[in-house]
Amino acid sequence: MKKSFLVVLLVLLAVFAFGKTYTVGTSADFPPFEYVESGEFVGFDMDLIRAIADEMGFEVKIVDMAFDSLIAALASGNLDMVIAGMTITDDREQVVDFSTPYWVADQSVVVKKGSGLNITVLFGKHNVGVQTGTTADLWVEENLVNTKILTGHFKRYETFVLAMTDLVNENVDAIVLDSPVAEMYAKSRPVEIVGIIKTGEEYGIAVPEGNKELLNLINEGIKRLQESGEIEEIISKYF
Repeated sequence: MKKSFLVVLLVLLAVFAFGKTYTVGTSADFPPFEYVESGEFVGFDMDLIRAIADEMGFEVKIVDMAFDSLIAALASGNLDMVIAGMTITDDREQVVDFSTPYWVADQSVVVKKGSGLNITVLFGKHNVGVQTGTTADLWVEENLVNTKILTGHFKRYETFVLAMTDLVNENVDAIVLDSPVAEMYAKSRPVEIVGIIKTGEEYGIAVPEGNKELLNLINEGIKRLQESGEIEEIISKYF
């Protein structure tokens, strides 16, 4: 009986989604998860959401905006879902629902190569940058700024590109960002990782609170891609 009900549910989900186009919000300054290349949105998240769409029979329209605007746009109905290397947190779950986690990450401390700085850059009168609204933003504020461990300038940026540019130009001493992204930047910019903050944060795809049909659709897509091995293929492409 339970198995029959599950089959019926999956059929209904497929009918619900077939041919529909969902507006997907992202913040395309976060390689290797989402970025723009030759005018196209590319990256792990972009491949993942397109693969889910193909598997579950719907279309996606991707919209780029500032990271700290994504939750508000989703809650207001301007977006159907968000995939943007977004960590599942209690605060966010008060206003949106998240899919099954599809990635686990930590935070990296990045400095300019040759600066001679190390993990102690997070202490004292150093200037540290983060992207607004990210896990790094919350972690640095709670653990370093509010506790007075960091007494230098704490600077927030709309994008990681701006933060990285200021780091290279020596306007800040360090930036804190998700480890996979830090590793990507370290390959192409004169910067280096000097420390890892073990946060074990999980990324999820966000949908409007209470939209169980869409959430089940996405979760089923993730499950199928995991079972088929396609997610591993996408991972190997970017990491």
